[in-house]
Amino acid sequence: MAQRFGGKYSPTGADEPDAPGGAGGPSDRPHYHGAQADPAGARTNVLFLPSVVLVATSLSGGAMALATGLIAAGLLAGAAFLTREGLRAEVAFNARRVARKPALPRKILAALLTAAGTAAAAFRNDGEPLAALIYGLAAGGLYVAAFGIDPLRDKGTADIDDFQQARVARVVDEAEAYLRAMSEAVARAGDRTVQARVERFQATAREMIRTVEEDPRDLTAGRKYLGVYLMGARDASVKFADLYLRTRDTRARADYIALLDDLEQNFAARTARMLQDDRTDLTIEIDVLRDRLQQEGVRLDG
Repeated sequence: MAQRFGGKYSPTGADEPDAPGGAGGPSDRPHYHGAQADPAGARTNVLFLPSVVLVATSLSGGAMALATGLIAAGLLAGAAFLTREGLRAEVAFNARRVARKPALPRKILAALLTAAGTAAAAFRNDGEPLAALIYGLAAGGLYVAAFGIDPLRDKGTADIDDFQQARVARVVDEAEAYLRAMSEAVARAGDRTVQARVERFQATAREMIRTVEEDPRDLTAGRKYLGVYLMGARDASVKFADLYLRTRDTRARADYIALLDDLEQNFAARTARMLQDDRTDLTIEIDVLRDRLQQEGVRLDG
């Protein structure tokens, strides 16, 4: 029978603090539970290539050709950068049940820059303004067909007043910033198992974030977790990364993983309590509605 590879040097070896069969983590989730591939992958990296080609081919064409080529290259590089950030923002928007539309429509701006950069490059080659305009419009249209545009409407905010939306948005943005800082810190340590363990904790923390977004009444209960506790987790991650990068101290690594275990247990328990309170509130509302209907002479079976 085939067996899963394990051992001292395995990323999920029996001696790992969070490995099955070892000291045991707080949950049976795999290390990469909740991990997502970067939506801005190879297809956005390829978008930087035309800028490089334009710069290289403009060096020997005279001053005007060089200036026009550099402008076109800059516009296309800016479009590639905005596309990458726009795709990431769109994935974050889609992952959240309650979200505001992006304040900066990155993909729309990228489409305009793509059109302008293509028009400048075409004008450098043949000097025909009309042809350059046609090429630019075609490039902009193809960009929109390939990447789409940014979300233009808020999502899931119809039943939430502006004050509650603002409070939730501030807390959620702050929490996401702490989680990103954790990822950046442990990436410096260069330990893939620790990075995976952080991603698993982040998935648990984001479950609480989604719960608060779906019902802003849970914000009071979750605010300390999404603020103070995540800030502490970020600070601990930075200190661990600094120490582990210098010393490769296995005791520090084990202590950090144990901290993540405790945090994950507490976040999961708090989220479960929030959901239980929501179910209790729903049951009460249903019972009150049933009583009112019966008072009106409406009989409900079951």
